[in-house]
Amino acid sequence: MPEIYVSTDVEADGPIPGRHSMLSFASAAYRADKTLVGTFEANLELLDEATPDPKTMDWWRTQPAAWAACRTNLRAPAEAMPAYVAWVKALPGTPVFVGYPVAYDFMFVYWYLRAFAGESPFSHSALDIKSFAMAVLGTTYRESTKRNMPKAWFDPIPHTHVALDDAKGQGALFCNMLAASQRSRP
Repeated sequence: MPEIYVSTDVEADGPIPGRHSMLSFASAAYRADKTLVGTFEANLELLDEATPDPKTMDWWRTQPAAWAACRTNLRAPAEAMPAYVAWVKALPGTPVFVGYPVAYDFMFVYWYLRAFAGESPFSHSALDIKSFAMAVLGTTYRESTKRNMPKAWFDPIPHTHVALDDAKGQGALFCNMLAASQRSRP
């Protein structure tokens, strides 16, 4: 089965899951040719035992539209995460979790999957876009930032801090990088 690249973005009220809540997350599933095969998004109720991080909440106060977007139509994590697992398993290929930065997004999604669905359809695996850029560009990790990436890698998708918008944008970026890396192979 072909790989399906599940570009995922998380919005949270702090730096780590459990102590802080994942406010929303979204995935945009792409074929390698940048065909969007489906999306999933959920805004989540806060964890009872979690507390918002003050520095993160200071940042959220600068993003009122994104905050409003992630606080509407809330779903219980115990309902949303099993629905997400079912969605991932129904994709027409082998799912590969993709994120930017993957360490943050995967940490939250994996924790919530294990806590509320009892499984992860991605196993323990996730692909980091910045690390992939390092390999494609032949640069150091710290040099592999969006401002140093070729403009042709970016589709005109706004980065809004609304999870689905950002998942689509980074998924298209990844697919463009993947195409560039395949063209440069001997």
